[in-house]
Parts: sequence; structure tokens; C-alpha cells
Amino acid sequence: MEMNATKLNARLLEVVRNLGAATDLETYLQSVLSAAAELTNSETASLMEYDEAAQDLYFKFVPWFHRDALRSARVPLEGSAAGWAFLHVKPLIVDDVKNDPRHYAKIDELADFTTRSLLAAPLIVHGKPVGVFEVFNKADGARYNAEDILVIEALAALAAAAIQNDALEKNALFLQEEIRELDRLKSDFIAITSHELRTPLGLILGHSTFLRELVGSEYQEQVDTIIRNASRLKEIIESLSSVDNYQTGGASLRSRQVSVKRIIEDAAASFRDMAAQKEITLKISVPPEQDLLAVADGGKVSVALGNLVKNALTFSNRGGHVLIRGGMEGNFIRVSVEDDGIGIPARDLERVFERFYQVESHLTRRHGGMGLGLSVAKAMIEHHGGRIWAESKEGKGSRFTFLLPIQGKPDELAPAPPFSG
Repeated sequence: MEMNATKLNARLLEVVRNLGAATDLETYLQSVLSAAAELTNSETASLMEYDEAAQDLYFKFVPWFHRDALRSARVPLEGSAAGWAFLHVKPLIVDDVKNDPRHYAKIDELADFTTRSLLAAPLIVHGKPVGVFEVFNKADGARYNAEDILVIEALAALAAAAIQNDALEKNALFLQEEIRELDRLKSDFIAITSHELRTPLGLILGHSTFLRELVGSEYQEQVDTIIRNASRLKEIIESLSSVDNYQTGGASLRSRQVSVKRIIEDAAASFRDMAAQKEITLKISVPPEQDLLAVADGGKVSVALGNLVKNALTFSNRGGHVLIRGGMEGNFIRVSVEDDGIGIPARDLERVFERFYQVESHLTRRHGGMGLGLSVAKAMIEHHGGRIWAESKEGKGSRFTFLLPIQGKPDELAPAPPFSG
């Protein structure tokens, strides 16, 4: 008896281990059926799944010699032992099928098989039955017992886990394909829309600029409004195109030696008026003895930094403070933009660089924007082989930091950003 228990445990452990190593569902479940027949000393075994649409059971896995005969067979929930185990969500032993009306004899006819006794147990996922596991004809006319029930319930649980894992994996692969297709469609839409809008927008800007020189002061405000909003549309289109080009590999860098210190100074000068309008103090902090020279596309670095500064000013309250810092960090130049504004909720922090992502709808209505500036900054810095990240405390402010390699795209990756929660 002790040897039987040892053998039983070893066989079950083997099936459990195979669950983690299995790459093919059918092969694994066939091994589970084989183990069920072996450990319960039965002639054969089968596994059925529930068809929710038809509200009956069908054979998912059977021994190969019954596969063709039972490929299209259906087992009703009422009038079958398997259906009883499914509906009652508990095991069922039938010692003599001839004297039990729950035996569905039609399957014997289809498979040219004689069932004498059976043990059925439900397959359960998240407390809900999804199928039935059965073994048939215990050897030497013996009766199925409590130990057999434990074995079948254990194997049924492993089979259910394997089926569930397979379904989840297939669903994940399907979702990945869907996401890839949606991303492709989004990129195509952005590329086509940007291309089609550039020409009419260029005409609007050109003609309105020309008209501004001709019209009198009476209509100057209206023309300036047209130019200002057309310029905003142009900025949006360029931002869309920039991110799309970097993501699809269509962007190129025109690198040369540039002074990041000068880029920081220019960014501060460019946004001085915006800061003044909101009564925000805008300062820079760069070591006086360092020019912060790097081999980079200065225009793209300027756009990235400008978007960070604009973001800081946008989400800072009147009377707030914004500081642009620059310095060396190993083989990288470190630039950060700090503010004492409204901050970013922890749940949104990891997503702020996603294209079109906006933090909280009420903030969007208050501050506007399409959620493109930070994604553009990220694309441009990463295209240089650098890193960019955000740190923030809601209600206390944010700090956006990027590391830019001083010698173009480096062999080594930029240091990972610190944890910020």
C-alpha cells in the first residue's frame, strides 16, 4: 500500500511538472488522460468541454483510436453521467451503467465501445464548471473508490489549468495582433492626415501673412487670430509627424557638436514671455565653467527641452517657479526641468510620455493640449540614445530629466532612471 501511494504521488508530481514545461496543449492533455487511466487502473479516459452556445458537451480529447468516431459527437447535460457531474459540480461514480439511466449509451455505439463503469469529475475554472473528465471500466470489475476520486479531481484541476493557460495565451497573442494592427492604422492615419493638411495649411498661413500687410488696423486682430491658430495647427501636425517618424524609423539625426548650455539659455529666453504672463519665475542653473558640449542634433534637443519647459509652465500655478538645470554625469549631459506646480498623480506617472495621453480630464479642460509634447520629447531624446523620465508628487510639483550622450549614440546605455513613485 505504501508503494502504491509513493508511485501515485510520483506520477502526479510528474504530471504537475509537465504542466510548466508543456508547449503543446494536446500533447499535455493526452499525457493527463494516460495518467488518469493508469492511476485509476481504468481502460480509458476522455475529456469534454462545455459548449455554451449549444448547451451541451463535446469531446475535446480522447484516445487516438476513438478520435475519428467521436469528433462530432455531442453529449447532453440531461441524461448523461458527464452532464450530471457538470450540472452538480461534483464527482459521480457509476459502478454498473446498465442499471443507471444517467449513462448516455449513444457514445458507446459511435465508438464501438462497451462501458461497464465510470467515474466523472467536473473541470472547474474560477469556481465554474467548464467541462468534464471521465475514466471508464476499472480493471477486474473493481469499483471506483474515494482514492480514485482524489486522483481524477487532481488531474481534472491540472487539465483545467492547462486549458485556461492555453486560452489566455491565445487571447494575449490575438490582442497583441490587434494592438499592432491598430498602431499601424493609427500611424497610417497620422501620416496621411499630416501630409494632406500641410498644403492647405501652408496656403492659409501664406495668404493670411500676406493679408496682414495689406489690411488696416481695423482687421488686424482677426488676421492675427487666423495666423496664430494656423501656426498652432502647424505645430500639432509637426509634433504628430515627429513622433510617428521616430517610431517607424523614418527620422534621421543631423548631429554635430553643440552646446547644451546654449540650448538651455535659448529655451529660457524663448519662454520668458510665457512665464511673465503667468508671473512664474523661470531660472536656469548651469556650472559657469561648463559649456556642456555634445555631438547631437541641436534642433531636436531644443524641441525636446522646449516641450519640457512649456509643460512645466503650463502646469504651474500663477506665481510659481520653474528651474532648468544642466550638468555632466559621466559620459552624459543631464538636463532637468523642475517646477512646483500641480504635480502628476502616481497612477499617471508612467504614462505621461505616451502619445495623446492626458492626465485627468479636468486638467485637460483647464490647460488644453493634445498630449503630444512629452511624447515628442521622449522620441527625440531616445533617438539620440539617451533616456528621459519623470518624477512627481501630486500637488507639489514635477521634475522631468533627460540624459544625452556627449559622443552621439553610445555603446553603453544611459543609466536607468531612479525609481519614482
